[in-house]
This record gives sequence, structure tokens and C-alpha cells, in this order.
Amino acid sequence: MGRRSDHSRADLEALIVAEAHRHMAEVGFARFSAREVAKRIGYSVGTLYNVFGSLNRLLLAVNARTLTLWTEAIEAALAAAPDDRLATLVASYFAFAEAHPQSWSAIYAHRSPPGETLPEWYARALARLLGLVDGEVAAALPPHRRGEAARLARSLLATVHGHCTFAIDGTFALLGERDPMDAVLARIREAIAGPAAS
Repeated sequence: MGRRSDHSRADLEALIVAEAHRHMAEVGFARFSAREVAKRIGYSVGTLYNVFGSLNRLLLAVNARTLTLWTEAIEAALAAAPDDRLATLVASYFAFAEAHPQSWSAIYAHRSPPGETLPEWYARALARLLGLVDGEVAAALPPHRRGEAARLARSLLATVHGHCTFAIDGTFALLGERDPMDAVLARIREAIAGPAAS
């Protein structure tokens, strides 16, 4: 069942995460199986738990990989189209979610058990993504409002997420909204402009 130990612990961790990430992308969070991942790489499921300690930690590792890939995709999009950075930020959110729906939704579907703190490597991956969004929101705000950037960025992220979710699951089509990206970008510009502009 298990195979020879021909990988170092670091190599084995990378192998498991890569295969688990592929599996998540194929079947989604609800149908994710550590046993299937173990089968695919030729190790026992016990090996996965020995390396990660729990299914929760394995799922966090998969989601951390998604967060990293997502951040890199946004960074690349901003580098390629730097003129309207807010529009690029929104478009790259939608593009990543549409290209990787199962992995993207798994970030939001998974919850760690109560009382379990996030590992430092996961917190770092999440902070990198949020820091990127915070920075773009801060740069778009007038200097006297930049103290609001982090809080506003969280609210805008929720707004973009809601629009993106409705676009992907077909709700917006049902409601007759034909351009959810344009709609959410308008809400973002209104929030950035602030009450004085309206």
C-alpha cells in the first residue's frame, strides 16, 4: 500500500500539497478526499497525517497554495495593465475565480476547528494577498482618507466576492445583470470617492 521512503520530508510535503491542490481543483471542497490524494501519490493516508498532523492542516496548505497563486496572478495582471489599477484588481479577481472555481471556493468553504490558530505560513499567504488589496485601495484614496484603507478594503473585497459569486453561480443572469464586473467597479469607485463626491 505505502511505497518506499524515496522522498525527504520537505519533498514529500511538496508532493502531497501539489497533488492535493490538483484534486481540490477537480472535485471541490465537499468531495475532497485525503485518501484519494494518498492513493494518487502512492503513499498511505497515514503518511499525509504524519506530515501535516491533521486534515485541517492539509486543507490549509492547499488553500495557502491557492492564495499564493492568486496573489501572483493579481500581481502579474497589475504589472501588465497598470493604468486603471482598481479595474485590473476587480478583473483579476473574477478571472482567477472563473479559471479556478473549485480551488477559489475552497478558501471560503473551509473553517478550522474552534480554538485552532492559523499556522504562520497560512497567515503569511493570506496577509500577502490582503496587503496587496490594501495597498491598491490606499493608493486610490486621497491622503486624508488613507487611514481607512484596510477597513474599506475588507468591505470592498466582500462586495467583489458577492458579485463574483453571483456571476459564477448564475444568480446575476437570473436577475438580469449582464455586467457584474462593471457593476461592482462602480460601487468601488463610489466608495473610494466618498460621500463628498456624490
